[in-house]
Amino acid sequence: MQSPSARDSQTPINTDQNSLIRNITISGLPGSGSTTLLQELKNKLQFHGWRGFSGGEFMRSYAEENGFIDPATGKLHHDATVYGEDFDRQVDYGMRERLESESGWILESWLSGFLAQNVPGVLKILLVCSDDAVRIDRIVNRDEVSVEEAKHHLLDRANKNLTKWSAMYAKEWQDWVVAVGKAKSDEEIDFYKPELYDIVVDTYSTNKNDTLEIVLKAIYASRPELQPPPTSA
Repeated sequence: MQSPSARDSQTPINTDQNSLIRNITISGLPGSGSTTLLQELKNKLQFHGWRGFSGGEFMRSYAEENGFIDPATGKLHHDATVYGEDFDRQVDYGMRERLESESGWILESWLSGFLAQNVPGVLKILLVCSDDAVRIDRIVNRDEVSVEEAKHHLLDRANKNLTKWSAMYAKEWQDWVVAVGKAKSDEEIDFYKPELYDIVVDTYSTNKNDTLEIVLKAIYASRPELQPPPTSA
């Protein structure tokens, strides 16, 4: 598995188009803080009608409902190999279609930023954590599992998911990334290539409050009407 490159940014670094932010994607491997950022942004933007969607939570609920995991004992998230490719594509392309045709969405999933490539008006955020030990500790605390379970889960699940998706989306990588000059034709598929994103934050060196402020600064620069009213003295 290729780890994402870590790079902090306080402003959009690679905007694809000069347009207002209509939707937001948050991507990152487990333990990077993507779900936390989703909740924080929902709290900030919900009064303006923005909605949030977590791909991981949706897939987990689906897996529980269809007997892929036991909700009583399956604390750790399953890997993507439990689904067929058709189902994966249906969910993923559903997110891309939502980004193309609707507004006011915050979509959080492993591939949401990749799926937003070349879609106008999408602020694509990538969260990385440059210290795997910190990611493991976050998973231990979140899922209440042992360090060894978290280590195995971190590597095994990511390898299975990224191997599957690299094969599934090889054509899309060529069409959405290589064809527009964001990667070379012989370059290994890397869904977390920093050049595919507008904001990249390393949550090892940036706490959740500062991460939120970096993202809000970019949102408010594009959409000043979303800022909260000034507090009276």
